[in-house]
Amino acid sequence: MIPLSWYLILAALLFGIGLFGVLARKNVIAILLGIELMLNAVNINLLAFWRYLTPGDVTAQIFTVMVFVVAAAEVAVGLALVISVWRKRDTAYADELDMLKW
Repeated sequence: MIPLSWYLILAALLFGIGLFGVLARKNVIAILLGIELMLNAVNINLLAFWRYLTPGDVTAQIFTVMVFVVAAAEVAVGLALVISVWRKRDTAYADELDMLKW
């Protein structure tokens, strides 16, 4: 049986890589990928704690499915926004998107 700490270390590494991707990248698609990595790290934590603390309860599995649904919706909306901005501005860099400024 794999110890709980290994799952937590893996989730922390994934979350750190995702956070670095969000903070260091200029491309909106790379930022969305970083957010997806962070959501997957949360899913690993949820399932690891579920497995070691309450394996008979299904609450963590329901939350994990909800996180997957939110991640899929986030990708769909995010990519739709990126395509819309690309058609209007011909750029996908986050620092060049200032359409909401007066």
